[in-house]
Parts: sequence; C-alpha cells; structure tokens
Amino acid sequence: MAWYPGATKMELQPESDQQAAIRPTQFIVHSIIAPWTAKRTYEYWRDSTNLESHFGLGYEGDLGQFIGTETRADANAGANRRPDGTGAVSIETASNTKGSDPWTAAQVEELIKLGVWLHQHHGIPLRICRSHDDPGMGYHSMFPEWSTSGTACPGAARIKQFREVVFPGIVARAAGKSEEDDMPTAAEVAKAVLTLDGVISVPGAPATNPTWTLSSVQTEILKRLDKANTQLAAQSAAITKLAGMVGEDVDTATVVAAVEKAIADAVVKVSVDVTGPTP
Repeated sequence: MAWYPGATKMELQPESDQQAAIRPTQFIVHSIIAPWTAKRTYEYWRDSTNLESHFGLGYEGDLGQFIGTETRADANAGANRRPDGTGAVSIETASNTKGSDPWTAAQVEELIKLGVWLHQHHGIPLRICRSHDDPGMGYHSMFPEWSTSGTACPGAARIKQFREVVFPGIVARAAGKSEEDDMPTAAEVAKAVLTLDGVISVPGAPATNPTWTLSSVQTEILKRLDKANTQLAAQSAAITKLAGMVGEDVDTATVVAAVEKAIADAVVKVSVDVTGPTP
C-alpha cells in the first residue's frame, strides 16, 4: 500500500488490511455534503458506515489519508475495483450541506498537489477520463458506473473548478510550471508588441497591405528618413554649386549641366554613406 506524504495518516481498520489490492489508474473527486474536517470524515467512516474514501479534505486544506492508495476504497461504486484489478483513488472534500459551494483556495491547492503525486507515483495519466474505465482524472458524477444511484457530486461550482482550475493546475504543476512561469518576460512582451500585425496604418502603403507591424513601421521610417537626407544633401550641393557660379560668364545650358552633375554626385555620395558601396 502507498501513503501520500502530504497527508496525515488516519488508518481505517480493519478495511486497510482486509480489502483487496488495486492498481490505481483513476483519481475521482467528491464532495461529502458536510462541512467536515479531515478528522471528522475519518471518524464518520470509522464509526458510522462500512464505506470509505482514500482521502478526506477539510475547508482549511487539512488532508487525511484513511487507506493506502493501492488498497480498494468504496466511494466509487464500479470504479472501486474492476475485474482486472484496476481501481480509482477517491477523495471526499468538505462542502456545504447542499453541495453547492466552490472549493476554497486551500482545498484547490491540496487537490492539485495530490493529483501531481498520484500522476508521479502511480502513473495516473494527465487527462480527464473519457469513459468510466479510462485511466485519468475526474469527478463523481461523470459516469453512472461511478455511482450506485446517480449523483450530482461534487456540484456544478466544483465541476467548473475542476475543469478550469484544478485539473489544469495538476497538469501545469506536473510539467514543472508555476504561476510565475506563465508571466511573459520583458523581451517576450517587447517582441509581441513589435511583431503584432494589422494594427498600424501607414500613409502611402500599398492597398494590398494597408496595415503593418510596429517593427515594419520603424524600418519604413528609417528608409524614408534616409531618402529625405539624400534629397536634402543633393539640394544643398546644387545650391552651393550655383552660389559659386554667380557672376561667372556662363550660359544657361552650362548652369543646368553643372547643377545636374552636382545633384547626381551628391546622391551617389549620400547613398554610399548610408548603405555602403555597391558590391
């Protein structure tokens, strides 16, 4: 038999020694429909009934284990022990008397930790059971084979928590992730912002691509700035050339040719300075 180190051992006898062995393949969660501590749940199993679960969990996160996880417990009807020797590990969790309240944060944390241990120690798969005998994790009302007369256990609020918080938490924790792991780094945030497509409109952009990423806009700004600097340098060179020719006895064709050559020389020089020489 196996005992979870995160629980207080409250062994039920004679059940712990006399009931058949199982090979755990499922983890099934229940609500006990009573606001009981783990100790009170143990006392109820011991004194008032011949049924029992493997674990009991109080509102404050107090967790007791009553039977080893490789011994049959009787909370799951047809899932207690199958003809092939497989069976389910069960946990009863404190609830209000209507079974309508959600698990507390402390209960959620203990369920996650126990689920991780059952996966690591017994190899229970990290998936929600797909059928009544499919290895995995689930809650009492999932399949009629898990109940003798039908049940809504553990209640709608907790079923939602199981699917949205508890089971995903088990999977994440088993994979070695924590809540901090889900937070993006500064580099990841910057990259996401710079490469988010379709949010910035660029004047003069082709009609086939009206919106760009921020990184593309930055590149386009630098290209347009280089072009403007090139044109400005060419104009300055032309003006300087014209100023040097004032008062000289030249005809119009000579002035035009000089200006054109000055502009061409300046454009080539600026292009080389900006982009490097053409190979």
